[in-house]
Amino acid sequence: MRIQILGRGCPKCKKTYENVEQALKELGICADVEKVEDLKAIMSFGVVVTPAVAIDGEVKLAGKIPSVDEIKETIGESGKT
Repeated sequence: MRIQILGRGCPKCKKTYENVEQALKELGICADVEKVEDLKAIMSFGVVVTPAVAIDGEVKLAGKIPSVDEIKETIGESGKT
């Protein structure tokens, strides 16, 4: 599983990254987690508002800091648990 945190490195983006790491830890899942801070790369996902979280190349959450529980639920819906 590949999870990308889309954002320019603002505090909200950093907190989203932390929450993703925590969710993965709680689920006991190993995943490649990558920060995407390049504006052109972020725009290529069609994201207008950050932070955003993409799982395996598909944007699943955007526009706010997702809670650890929201991230866990989203990973579960992606069929990766």
